[in-house]
Amino acid sequence: MSRAPFRHRLREAVAAHGPLCVGIDPHPGLLSAWGLGADAAGVERFSRGVVEALAGHVALLKPQVALYEVYGAAGLAALERTLADAREAGVLTVADAKRGDIGSTMAGYARAWLADDAPLAADALTLSPYLGVGSLAPALDLAVATGRGVFVLARTSNPEAAGVQAAQAWVAGSGGSGAPGGGRRMREVAQSVIDALADHNAAHRDGPGDGSAGAVVGLTRGTTGRDHGLDLSALDGPVLVPGLGAQGGTPADVATAFGAPDALGGGTGPVVPVSAREVLTAGPDLGALRAAVGALNGSLTG
Repeated sequence: MSRAPFRHRLREAVAAHGPLCVGIDPHPGLLSAWGLGADAAGVERFSRGVVEALAGHVALLKPQVALYEVYGAAGLAALERTLADAREAGVLTVADAKRGDIGSTMAGYARAWLADDAPLAADALTLSPYLGVGSLAPALDLAVATGRGVFVLARTSNPEAAGVQAAQAWVAGSGGSGAPGGGRRMREVAQSVIDALADHNAAHRDGPGDGSAGAVVGLTRGTTGRDHGLDLSALDGPVLVPGLGAQGGTPADVATAFGAPDALGGGTGPVVPVSAREVLTAGPDLGALRAAVGALNGSLTG
């Protein structure tokens, strides 16, 4: 199936509906607040209700895969039907599965979430790079081939991440940041992830995989007291920004950390902040959910 590259479709969705991504996080407390049971049936009603309410009102939906897996096969079936509803309604999805492995196992994860004929196919998938960004090649390549996208963890908003993501490591080559080429140099791990994604995107610029490799860069001020500190100017892909709302990040923090999408330079973007509970607590009333999205989008763009 031929489709426009994921980043192109995401840009169109952001232009039409605003930058907000809503996480579909069926936590037991939210299920209870919606009058639903903490079981696969409750998760399905909750998730499909979010899609019904927000399709045509939000750029991107992000189901949290672990909260479906906890209910076994029935939970994954609920996720499959939720993703199918979103496809039918024309709303983009990113499966927040944070997959990362090597070889045939990574290829299996890629096919499960990014292949055209996969029951759980989403428009994009979150990935963990900590077996090496190169180990993600099966997913990066399949995203290019199918017009889908990936978001690779670089700087996350949880305070525990700094011990890994802020560590210094030796890297080879110039990387996407434009640093002097040749030899080896010290680079913060999170920046080395961004540089590797920038190199991937540069190799596919203006082709079917244009901008397919995005990054996860969280709102860290609420948890660490400082912004992400990364050079994103050469990424040339979208940026998924968790940490808005319940994790302490504010729309003002988004503006401080990222500025306007075109302020990042090099075509990087769109920047898509994520909120879940701040929106979902307005449910189950469909109008209230839409109003919550409208208010948060207004705060992000106003």
